[in-house]
Amino acid sequence: MTNSAIRTSVQNQIATVVLSRPELRNAFNDEVIADLTHAFSTLGEDPQVRAIVLMAEGPAFCAGADLNWMRRMADYSQDENERDAEKLAFMMRTIYECPKPTIARVQGDVYAGGMGLVAACDVAVSIDTAHYCLSEVKLGLTPATISPYVIRAMGPRAAHRYFLTAERFDAQQALRLGFVHEVVPADQLNEVVSTWVNAFLAAGPNALKECKKLVQYVADRDITRLLIDHTVKAIADIRSSDEGKEGIQSFLNKTKPGWLVS
Repeated sequence: MTNSAIRTSVQNQIATVVLSRPELRNAFNDEVIADLTHAFSTLGEDPQVRAIVLMAEGPAFCAGADLNWMRRMADYSQDENERDAEKLAFMMRTIYECPKPTIARVQGDVYAGGMGLVAACDVAVSIDTAHYCLSEVKLGLTPATISPYVIRAMGPRAAHRYFLTAERFDAQQALRLGFVHEVVPADQLNEVVSTWVNAFLAAGPNALKECKKLVQYVADRDITRLLIDHTVKAIADIRSSDEGKEGIQSFLNKTKPGWLVS
């Protein structure tokens, strides 16, 4: 899919979704939100896609909301604001719950709603010169719709600080917080992202899908009998699946499972 907002492509089982508004620092509006929702929904269900890389053009990864879009929102009614926010929330959830593993390839600064895009991905790799900021309170706003993902990524204690102060922090701090998984020089970004992609390609596609669901279900829950029963059923289901049986037999017989055979 190609248009003014984003570009998508699939090559060798890897999909790329490119934020393509560099002149606007890849800020998003209702068009970008709709396009990203459609892209991740479609690619997530595409059997030819094994992983998705979210990336951007230009010096910034994503600066949050487009100013023209914000000007329109200033005149919205309560109902219009809720409908608009619901679309943004649905986009974030679509990325977060995408059945394929996702990687944020962060080549530049990330502000406001852009933080939600990075947090919604499974893995984030950042260049060492990128800066991050949850700037909403400076505009009299809150990072409400992105908060479920950002808080999961950086933890509630750090969220208290950065939600309230709107201070910028660098890539090394993002790494210390756990918001990103790796920080690299710009000339190593593609190589490191490829390493993560190859790790995904080495794993069973259904196992990856179920692992994502497992993390999302188990995180922050009390260890109760209900949770234990859920994990027991999860491992039993995956062991008895065709992919699980094939993976075990391939390991025991020292052969390659089907997902590694080109």
